[in-house]
This record gives sequence, structure tokens and C-alpha cells, in this order.
Amino acid sequence: MPTSTSISGRIHSVETCGTVDGPGIRFVVFMQGCPLRCLYCHNPDCRQLDAGKPVTVDELMQEIQSYKSYLRKGGVTVSGGEPLMQPDFVEELLRRCQQEGIHTALDTSGYVLATSKSVLKYADLVLLDIKSFDPQIYTNVTSVSIVPTLNFARYLNEIHKPTWIRFVLVPGLTDAPHNIEGLADFVATLSNVEKVEVLPFHKMGEYKWEQLGYPYQLQETQPPTSELIEQTLNIFSSRGIPALAG
Repeated sequence: MPTSTSISGRIHSVETCGTVDGPGIRFVVFMQGCPLRCLYCHNPDCRQLDAGKPVTVDELMQEIQSYKSYLRKGGVTVSGGEPLMQPDFVEELLRRCQQEGIHTALDTSGYVLATSKSVLKYADLVLLDIKSFDPQIYTNVTSVSIVPTLNFARYLNEIHKPTWIRFVLVPGLTDAPHNIEGLADFVATLSNVEKVEVLPFHKMGEYKWEQLGYPYQLQETQPPTSELIEQTLNIFSSRGIPALAG
């Protein structure tokens, strides 16, 4: 790894007072680059690794430290995009945050395991997005295989890494009972999972797809009903898994 003062990466943006990406108030860093092509992605402008803006770890830490008083009961979350596309940068950023006594969280699809093991040492919490469990549905949603993500989840369990599972509930796409039940059965085998967050589908990022000239296939899809959300939560709860709607 390069020396810490020379490590730079490309980020899309930061959110200084996030409340939905980990416990407490979070400083959220959105990294550039993602190997998935999720149909409902609300950050499609994070796809390209060479887009965004360059920044060094030192520069980002200066900004984080200016918010440190707000982060005492929260911390820093690195999201994206896919943070593990830039492992050296993310590892050093999380290491420096821990050095400052700041809680760290990594929001990831789990698609990249080979280069991530050293990064995970410095993540206090992993927010693992499992888009679906049925392999065909997963590929329809993301354009990639589910296998790397399941292997990633099993590795997190092996190393006893505190983990929250995130699942986006999309009517007509991910809401098939066998898909949700399969995911719940799988999560029930993992002793490190603290809870499941069921995230109702929304179209707040649709305008970005239009601006980028990407075809948005979910124009006619509506958010899930409260009944569907409750049914989904009950499936996880029936397996003894704490679940809530995000």
C-alpha cells in the first residue's frame, strides 16, 4: 500500500449529517465506481470509476474532523458506488477514523471479496446489501451473479463482523415470497447479523437516470404497500431475525 499521505481516491460526494446509513449521525462518503447495474439504483452517477472528484485521505480526514463533535454517537460510513472498488483508499480512511476514535461503517454489495479482507479490519460495522436471494432475480436486478455476495456474507460470519443486512423491496421484482423466504433462511444461518433493514423501493433517483441518458426500466413500478412491507418484516421475524423498515 502507498504511504498514507499519498493515498488518493475518487469520490462522488459526501453527506455530513446522514441518519440512515448506520447508527447515529453519520458522515457519509459516496465513492465512485460500481460493478453492479441495479435497476433501482439511486446513485447511477457513481458507476464510473474515473468520474467524480479526486481527494486524498488527508483532505477528507480534515473535513471529517471538523464534524467530529456531531459524530460522537454516530460515525463515518463509506458507501457508493461500491467502496471496495477502491480498497487502498477506503482501508486507510477507515483506519484513520478508528485512530481518531470515530465509529466506522462500510456499505457494500459484497461483490468484491479478494481485495477487501484487509479493509474489513477497520470496519466496525458492515451494511451488506443483498439485493435478492433467488439467483435469477438477483441477476435480473444487478446484472451480476449472487455467488460473490453470499461468499462475502459467509466470510463476515466467519470473522464475527457485526453486520446489518439491507434488502430493497421492489413490487413485481424482488417481492416474490420464495425470494424473501430464501433470504430469511440464509440470514438465519449467520450469527453475526444484528438486524435486517427492509428498504421500500422509491424512485427518487429516477431523474439522474434521465440526465445520464440511461434507460430506467422501473418507471411504472410503485412503492410497496404498507401491507407488503409488514408481510416481508414478518418473514424475517418468524426466523428470529430483528427486522425493520428503513
